[in-house]
Amino acid sequence: LDGLRGEAQARLRTYRDRPRAGYFPRALLQLDAAQRNVIVVDSSRSRLYLYENARGVPHLVADYYTTIGKRGFEKSAEGDQKTPIGVYRVTSRIPGSKLPDLYGWGAFPINYPNAWDRMLGRTGFGIWLHGVPAETYARAPRASDGCIALANPDIEELGKSVQVGITPVIISDEIQWVTASELAADRDAFRARLEAWRADWERGEVERYLAHYARQFRSNNMDLAAWRAHKRKVGAGKVWVKVRLSNLSILRSPGTPDLMVVTFNQDYRSNNLAQQTRKRQYWLREADNWKIVYEAPTQSAPVILPESFPRNRR
Repeated sequence: LDGLRGEAQARLRTYRDRPRAGYFPRALLQLDAAQRNVIVVDSSRSRLYLYENARGVPHLVADYYTTIGKRGFEKSAEGDQKTPIGVYRVTSRIPGSKLPDLYGWGAFPINYPNAWDRMLGRTGFGIWLHGVPAETYARAPRASDGCIALANPDIEELGKSVQVGITPVIISDEIQWVTASELAADRDAFRARLEAWRADWERGEVERYLAHYARQFRSNNMDLAAWRAHKRKVGAGKVWVKVRLSNLSILRSPGTPDLMVVTFNQDYRSNNLAQQTRKRQYWLREADNWKIVYEAPTQSAPVILPESFPRNRR
């Protein structure tokens, strides 16, 4: 009864307090043209919102009741039964025919822990968006081991819009709503910092370029000192450099004040190298300056079973 009561209250609150026209989640600064849709989860309201990328403007097309972890959100450790907060992406699609009945229609694994989670020492694995058992319509607002569960008809409908490897999943504790002008101002201010980084690199201003990186910077196995040494050595052999960024996505990460997740295609050309890379950066605001805390080429994520997945027992 407590679960049913919680579900009813969550549904009623949604119907009484709909997103206001002309307001958008603060996280959605800019979507890549290839990202046809973006998923935004409001954990505190047990609600999942699906936005369409309408020529760069997010347009709300559907929203669904959803279940999160038994112990709430802000996952930090394996087994804590919490749902993570942050910017993720769908990494695969698993049909229900290949899963136990617990997952219903099927599942969309996401890439928790992401690079930022790993930098903070967060552990755990196997966070999925998935359905519910065939004989269940929906679960209580907090009933999973950290996954996000939707009614089977809802996740089936949602699945029509999901692009594996592309669709972002932004999980927030509570969505911050802003006007289109506020969103544009945030986007333009941040893009100016991103352009300054690109321009300093292209001009061969190595020290100005390196000044864009934070003290706690990481890139795979390199810290800031190793990154500086590497870039100074590379820069010494360059006569000219051209850097072009395209297919740009800028998403503000919930849960961490002023953290941006930036993904783009990088077309790098110089007198002795030509290279095209899909790259991801995390930018963190320190005082009044944005600094890069992580940078690396994007990588595909393996499919990892969730903690709730039934294991064979002997």
